[in-house]
Amino acid sequence: MKSSNRRHFLKRTGQLAAVTAGVTVLSDPRSARGTPAADKILLAIVGLRGRGMNLAHGFLDRTQKDCEIAYLCDVDSRQFPRAKEIADRQGREPRCVQDFRRALDDKSVTAVVCATPDHWHALTTIWACQAGKDVYVEKPMTHNCWEGQMIIQAARKYGRIVQHGTQNRSAPYNIAAVEYIRSGKLGQIYMCKVFNQKLWANHPVVPDSEPPPGFDWDMWNGPAPEHPYNQGFVNYWNHIWRYSGGDIANDASHQIDLARWLCGVGHPKTVYSTGGRWASEGLAETPDTQVAVWEFDNLLMVFELTLYTPYMLKIDPEVRNSDMFPYWPQTATRIEIYGTEGLMIVGRHGGGWQVFDRPKSRQPVVKAQMYGRFPDPEHKQNFIEAIRTRKQPSAPPEEAHLSCLLIHYANISYRLGGEKLYIDPKTDHIIDNPRAMELFRRTYRPPWEIKEPV
Repeated sequence: MKSSNRRHFLKRTGQLAAVTAGVTVLSDPRSARGTPAADKILLAIVGLRGRGMNLAHGFLDRTQKDCEIAYLCDVDSRQFPRAKEIADRQGREPRCVQDFRRALDDKSVTAVVCATPDHWHALTTIWACQAGKDVYVEKPMTHNCWEGQMIIQAARKYGRIVQHGTQNRSAPYNIAAVEYIRSGKLGQIYMCKVFNQKLWANHPVVPDSEPPPGFDWDMWNGPAPEHPYNQGFVNYWNHIWRYSGGDIANDASHQIDLARWLCGVGHPKTVYSTGGRWASEGLAETPDTQVAVWEFDNLLMVFELTLYTPYMLKIDPEVRNSDMFPYWPQTATRIEIYGTEGLMIVGRHGGGWQVFDRPKSRQPVVKAQMYGRFPDPEHKQNFIEAIRTRKQPSAPPEEAHLSCLLIHYANISYRLGGEKLYIDPKTDHIIDNPRAMELFRRTYRPPWEIKEPV
């Protein structure tokens, strides 16, 4: 880590994970509606399939004395019977609405938890900020590069707390890994490898049809281009360009953010990505095989994705909830950091980390290590504390934006046939490449638009 640019970045972001005691969001706290310490924080959950209800229960598990679920919001009213699950836990049934803007209109709501498909993350976050709500937004925070700039502007303008759902930044074992690297014990780092390997089958192409009763397809489709209802899109949106960026965005966003934090880097100088959808035919547009290379000052970060590899396994709950390490060679979501003084392998969402020296007598030599736990509860608690204190959370939008840029740049290069992109760190723009800049932002479909100024 020799360059002055990287030293400046490390100094500028040197809060490590002690960002929970970071900079106050507002210079004039009178411009925000604070939550009295004795009051419950009222949450509106937006998006109830899968992750949304998981988050709702998670906030009650960790912070029930602090939180109450006031609204459950989903364009599919068939999800509303799930309100009973929440009522049984908190003794009060949340209000169910298809249009989450009804929750934004309610001045008693403190914060919005966004678990929609990716193409709705930015719009939900910005509208919530404009309504005076704090936001917990699932990863990836954005669908394109420009949206991150707009979210940062909105959070600052309206004095809002925005927490990105990259839980690794609240994990004690990752904080320790960052400190280990910053101390120089790994030596100079010139190579980092990020992996995302698993089995994710393609989805068959299905014909367009009428949406089911109670499903607001126009709002679900939202800012994406006009299109008839398609059940395949609803089930497999992660792999359709209009809604997401493939598994580099859907799942690998966790590893990419963690790797960028560990290595202490911001904008890349250049980006290159190639691959294809080769293992199966079907609905998916995004690659099932992808390699990306981000070039920083004196550092290469390499990403590898495969979606047809069932022998590569995510870290299972038994490992990440106990003092065990995964079998690293077949850990699907590992990060490898190559320093001049050792190799660090890190697991996301638990799994811990180990630093390996040169083997002795053909046996591994571990110089340092730390077990890990799944940091989802800590990340929610960090968000609640940030709401109370008005200090930056562990995964603020500025950091989320930089990590999402790596994803978007890689996908832009891939979609342009593997063109090498050159990045202007002052503007986030891609230099001297009009075709690439056409993918820097999308055209929004009224009324589902991000309007400037935010």
